Amino acid sequence: MKIELSRRFWWITTGIVGLFMLVFVGQNLLHVWELKRDIARLEEEEELYLERIAKDSTLVEQLSHDDYLEEYAREQFGMQRADEEVFIMK
Repeated sequence: MKIELSRRFWWITTGIVGLFMLVFVGQNLLHVWELKRDIARLEEEEELYLERIAKDSTLVEQLSHDDYLEEYAREQFGMQRADEEVFIMK
């Protein structure tokens, strides 16, 4: 008992397999595109945070000096010495 398969069967089978491959490869390509977009966004965030770290490091270095610490406390928190009057105008 020999089963003969026609060319039409093989073309249909190849088409179905090709269609499934196209769907799965297409999904993977979309996933890769989304990952590349996320990586680009995260790299931008990295630059932003590195800038903030540099800025904060400079501030910490400046705050280690008493003169700048007093100036910073006066500007940011409206602090004053016990013997002076301060008028805050916005």
